[in-house]
Amino acid sequence: MATVKKDDRLTNSQSLMCAGFAGVFSKTVTSPLEVVKILSQVGTFHCRRGFMHAFLVLYQNEGLRAFWKGNSVSCLRLFPYSAIHLATYKKIVHFHMDDLGRISQWRAILAGGLAGIAAALITYPLEVVETRLIAQNCRESTYRGLLHSLSMVHRNEGFLALYRGFSLTILGAVPFSIGCYVVYINLDKLWREHHFRFSSLQNFINGCLAAGVAQSLSFPFETIKRKMQAQSPFLPHCGGVDVHFTGMINCFREVIRTKGMLSLWSGFTANTVKIVPYYGLLFSCFEMCKQVCLYQNGYIVSPLSYKLKPGVDQSLGPHELQEFKRYLRNRKLQAQSSSMRNRW
Repeated sequence: MATVKKDDRLTNSQSLMCAGFAGVFSKTVTSPLEVVKILSQVGTFHCRRGFMHAFLVLYQNEGLRAFWKGNSVSCLRLFPYSAIHLATYKKIVHFHMDDLGRISQWRAILAGGLAGIAAALITYPLEVVETRLIAQNCRESTYRGLLHSLSMVHRNEGFLALYRGFSLTILGAVPFSIGCYVVYINLDKLWREHHFRFSSLQNFINGCLAAGVAQSLSFPFETIKRKMQAQSPFLPHCGGVDVHFTGMINCFREVIRTKGMLSLWSGFTANTVKIVPYYGLLFSCFEMCKQVCLYQNGYIVSPLSYKLKPGVDQSLGPHELQEFKRYLRNRKLQAQSSSMRNRW
């Protein structure tokens, strides 16, 4: 949800590397909360007595490493997802820009939603594998890693099983985008100043707030999606799902009939607790990586601070800056050689 602002002083590969490292680090640190959230959504026995008790039951039954089940697949999925999302978003934004290069806020949020759907379409099988790895008991595992999981699901259940529940990604994008839009159009009123004056802390709070509102609106769709991803007649206890169903609509009905309406928000506590540390680590790690890259590119005096290097035009891109430095070096060499010739 929260995204880091593009800095033109970084190359595309540096931006992707910074975002990738920040995403992997924040996902890894908050993985225990993500595991408990997904187990709650699937409805496994770990989560029948609440949020805190789920950690204890999971540790007693599967050990410490259970809190990082599926994390490697989740981190691996991050790179193609981010690359596809960014490329698609740029294409859609460019298409909707006016003659002055501007785009309305709701169109930008809509572009983000469509880019998210496109990225999810390509990487969805990895999300299915992540859910299966988390839902299984890691001490009595059916699936052993990414490739083994993909081949087993494809062989036993067919190719379409790798896209089971994908329609809920599309349906969930609607309330998610609405939630983002409602938050962002009211930020000026919240802070009583224009958005271009927001500080880094304000932008961080805005991102967390938008994520909380948007995810709360789309959470029922994600809960049903996780149940559909996890359920399989080829797994013990049908994948650990707490209700049995034949499709998306039937799953909604069975969950509401047997568990109640609020069960559509199972795991929401873990998700809410995760928001601040996840986005906090995401932004801080990105900024740390960005400082190292800016120092390497010659824009700042130290990788430990944002103090700008004197005499460097910060509006130049990294390649333009290198060309300009090369031009100055050549001029200096020419001046020196000319001075030497004059002496002789």
